[in-house]
Amino acid sequence: MRRIDRETVQKILDTADIVDVVSDFVSLKRRGANYIGLCPFHNERTPSFSVSRSKGICKCFSCGKGGSAVGFLMELEQLSYNEALRYLAKKYGIEIKDHEVSEQERERESERESMLAINEFAMKYFEEILTGTDDGRDIGLAYFRERGINDAMIKRFHLGYSYERRDDLYNTATKAGFSEKFLFDTGLCYRTERGSVNDRFRSRVIYPVFTVSGKVVAFGGRTLRKDKEVAKYVNSPESAIYRKSHELYGLYQAKQAIVRKDKCILVEGYMDVISMHQSGVENVVASSGTSLTEGQIRLIHRFTENVTVIYDSDPAGIKASLRGIDLLLAEGLNVKVMSLPDGDDPDSFAQTHTSQEVEDYLETNEEDFITFKTRILMEGAGADPIARSKAIQSIVRSIATIPDQITQSVYIDNCSRSLSIDEKILRLQIARYSAEHAEQQAREAQRERNRAAAGLPADPAEDHTAVLAPPAKTPPAKPSDERRNSFLAPYERELVAYAVRFGMCYICDLSEGDDGTVRPLNVLDYICQELRMDDISFTDPLMEQTISYCLSASESWPAAYDAESSRLEALRKASISEGVEQIRMTADDLDSISRLERELTDRENAAYETAIDNYTVGYLRRILLSCDNDSVRRVATDMVTSRHSLSKIHTKYAKIATDRDRLQELVPLAVYNLKCALIEAEIAQINGEIKAVYASAPGDREHLRELMERNLELNNLKKQLSVYLGERILSPRRR
Repeated sequence: MRRIDRETVQKILDTADIVDVVSDFVSLKRRGANYIGLCPFHNERTPSFSVSRSKGICKCFSCGKGGSAVGFLMELEQLSYNEALRYLAKKYGIEIKDHEVSEQERERESERESMLAINEFAMKYFEEILTGTDDGRDIGLAYFRERGINDAMIKRFHLGYSYERRDDLYNTATKAGFSEKFLFDTGLCYRTERGSVNDRFRSRVIYPVFTVSGKVVAFGGRTLRKDKEVAKYVNSPESAIYRKSHELYGLYQAKQAIVRKDKCILVEGYMDVISMHQSGVENVVASSGTSLTEGQIRLIHRFTENVTVIYDSDPAGIKASLRGIDLLLAEGLNVKVMSLPDGDDPDSFAQTHTSQEVEDYLETNEEDFITFKTRILMEGAGADPIARSKAIQSIVRSIATIPDQITQSVYIDNCSRSLSIDEKILRLQIARYSAEHAEQQAREAQRERNRAAAGLPADPAEDHTAVLAPPAKTPPAKPSDERRNSFLAPYERELVAYAVRFGMCYICDLSEGDDGTVRPLNVLDYICQELRMDDISFTDPLMEQTISYCLSASESWPAAYDAESSRLEALRKASISEGVEQIRMTADDLDSISRLERELTDRENAAYETAIDNYTVGYLRRILLSCDNDSVRRVATDMVTSRHSLSKIHTKYAKIATDRDRLQELVPLAVYNLKCALIEAEIAQINGEIKAVYASAPGDREHLRELMERNLELNNLKKQLSVYLGERILSPRRR
């Protein structure tokens, strides 16, 4: 396995224009110094997705997603770090220089690529069996022919067949040089209790599952046996490359049609998708028999705001599927539904009707979801008042999930009239459900923040690849520890933000030795030195990790600065030389030549200083915004983006002091704020211990005396720090 050289990575990052990259996916309009457009990560009517060319970042101020050009591509196209770099290299015609990775790098980075490679191999293996062997043609291909699937669809969806032999794929793959580890990790094979190896999909027709970018991440296999003891469908287990809740079957083949028609049709099964595509209706995807998830809905929303859900004629199946539609509404999508004639499903309906007939049926039979749900549930409730009450509550819950207030109000009015219920009662109930939903979202968001800070993966309920347990040697945090960490978090974050935003900027000189020698300190050095002096470490693991990335990136700063300053100096000299030549050709007299040359030199010198300062300010943020660590990349993006900027009216006639101008004031203040907060936290802890000692009988007088002495010492230290903070109030500033 090969890794892109650091020099090539830096060239890619330096060349990539964030506006140019984002414009490939989002329509942008200039607004002041930045650009703005509709966020590609969520549904919105008012643009909140801002792109800053000067900072090299994009950010949605509604959903919070964004980052550098690399981060944007990774998030939007579901690419790995290296895949995003190669995409940009291809876009800008940059030759990729790579090298063979070390053993440690290989172990760390090869798992995903190896699993994708073995899935690609397995897909071709299944395809070859289907069309190139007697068993495949007689069994697998005959089945698809019986279902009416033609060769074009078999090729388009890469359908296949697996031998009935117990371990043929295992033997073929290992002979081809693939590790058995990845055969087990992807779920292509499994080991029985007796220790033998079995192919998971043997004697089944195969449906490969692709990501939106065309990578094979999983398979579905259908048995052709009539034996009821054998599972009809077997699917790949979740793995490092496959999360069922984040994939939609057929999206890779359907995404262009979805964009073209500005609509996504959602069905349930593999054959439903294939038959609809064969009939000419190509904007169709499937949830593969599972309830819709937020991850799947976000995938749809990347391509369209309009979704039509097709149900078959089974009333029980329709009612069971209604719950997933609320997630579509909550995402702000325009949802319509359609039920097929009795006895039909999307597969059979597409097989027995022409493309035009299918399109016409969709056009005339689509129904608004709330109206559809009301009809289905109220018909099932009949005259039973309890059943009707539950049905109405379910309908009202669906309306409460709709984010657009006008749309929600229209539905309330319609339901009030159709259900003969006072509109005020409906609005009160919707307000209650909305509050419950907002509270639940806040809890989930806080839980995810806590998991990210602890370095744990997101969505643990959906991740079945491993059982998560806390490290054996790490006891759970006490409530007092949690309160302390929560109290310190904003002070730590503020300090790290200065390191990320201005880490390489000069802040002061440090005297060394008795001979009066000094060396310049940048912001990152100053912060780290101040923390080392008092043996302070961050309580937030993510802040500690971010600082570590800053320190690692700073190691290449001297060489990078020398190279950039040399480049800018050469440009400055060339500009002056060209300008002097032009002046001497056009000026009227020697005095004019002398004056214009001085002005030219001053102007080019100022431009040089500005360019050097911009490079210095942006150095760490450029590296962190494009690093391969998702958590660090996200926190760096949040730290360097600001939703608001000063109006030109305020900046045209007056010099406004920026954070960059006030570093010598702001950074020491942030350091002392953190130190004062640490003292405040320890004082609170000691006060709690003093209360506990007083409450004990007879009480430990010696321990009490020690605590009170320490309390006095800390309060004196807090008074001293208040002098540095320049505040009369002795407590650190509250956030």
